[in-house]
Amino acid sequence: MENEDKTKKILTKYRQFLQLEKGFSANTIDAYLTDISKLFNFLATEGLSATEVTLAHLESFSAGLRDIGIQARSQARILSGIRSFYHFLLLDGYIDNDPCELLESPNIGVHLPEVLTMNEIDALLAAINLSTREGHRNRAMLEVLYSCGLRVSELCDLRMSDLYLDEGFIKVEGKGSKQRLVPISEKAIKELQNYFITRNLDFQPKPGYDDLVFLTSRGTNIGRIMVFHIIKELARQIHLQKKISPHTFRHSFATHLLEGGANLRAIQCMLGHESIGTTEIYTHIDRHMLRSEILLHHPRNIKWAKEHSSPEK
Repeated sequence: MENEDKTKKILTKYRQFLQLEKGFSANTIDAYLTDISKLFNFLATEGLSATEVTLAHLESFSAGLRDIGIQARSQARILSGIRSFYHFLLLDGYIDNDPCELLESPNIGVHLPEVLTMNEIDALLAAINLSTREGHRNRAMLEVLYSCGLRVSELCDLRMSDLYLDEGFIKVEGKGSKQRLVPISEKAIKELQNYFITRNLDFQPKPGYDDLVFLTSRGTNIGRIMVFHIIKELARQIHLQKKISPHTFRHSFATHLLEGGANLRAIQCMLGHESIGTTEIYTHIDRHMLRSEILLHHPRNIKWAKEHSSPEK
């Protein structure tokens, strides 16, 4: 009973750690705790508490995951959550040594998502029927998704108050509520402006949703599933054989920038990867240099500049 009470207190503090110090969402926290529960079930059968665990115990637990048929990628995710938990125990003084230090993850191989070519992206956008109420919204949505390299959740949560179009930036809130500034191309700005002409008339935002950029026909926030279905339907219309999703646009954005010669650190900043913290980004990289780097190398911007450049006299 005493061990159970101690375990509950530890898990309560760990939840607070994930929420307050890591800034994780409720869904992410639940996923971490679900993975930890698998370890606790194992420990119960061994008669161990979390603070008594050694590397040998964790290796036995990891082998058990494999034996019951859990895929390597899922095994790696579970072990990642367990490393986070023991890192917390070490920080909070529950243990003196981290048993996960030498724990190996399964080899999951390298899986690269599909990459769209510029012609394929143009074909998808061209397939959008602009005579429909959703046409300009969908065009703006996919252009922003690609040109800014956003996660689909970031796209859905984008707010009018986060747009600084005159300065050529948008503010994005990513994982862990971390904010970053992302340069936005002239092409994406133009598509947004076309959408804004009839946004309030066609979509009539409901109270509380006025600040969201992309709305449903009911005037509420657009969801990830809807974006996924829009992209799938466009791919079907142009007979695209690749298996794509909203993330395909983000991966294509990064790949095209890298192929165009953009600085890798600038790409990491744009994507909001956890390896580069938001505050650190802007103490080392001038935001105007970042914008110039992106606009110089992004193929969408290069094409736009060529199409709208004045002919030489």
